[in-house]
Amino acid sequence: MCKNDQPVQKETIIMASKEDRLAKSKKAAGNDPEQGSVFRPDRVKEFANEVKNEFGKIVWPAKKQTMGTTAVVVVLVMIISFYLGAVDLLLGKIIGYVLR
Repeated sequence: MCKNDQPVQKETIIMASKEDRLAKSKKAAGNDPEQGSVFRPDRVKEFANEVKNEFGKIVWPAKKQTMGTTAVVVVLVMIISFYLGAVDLLLGKIIGYVLR
């Protein structure tokens, strides 16, 4: 209820919030005619510089750590593939026996 004891119309509030969200998403997406295109050369250059700066902040793992984690992944993939193959073979045999 409002201050003056009149019921609030929920449809009006919901519609207003959808319109607000649509307007905000258009503005965030760069569709605002006042801003111009997001693919302007100065904006593209700015984006490329930001990407370059972020790549400079990356801490790459050492070769030993990379090789170790790669080995763990390969071993686990092999174990899981053998397990799934065995389950597939077993279920195929069971279904073949039931259908005979």
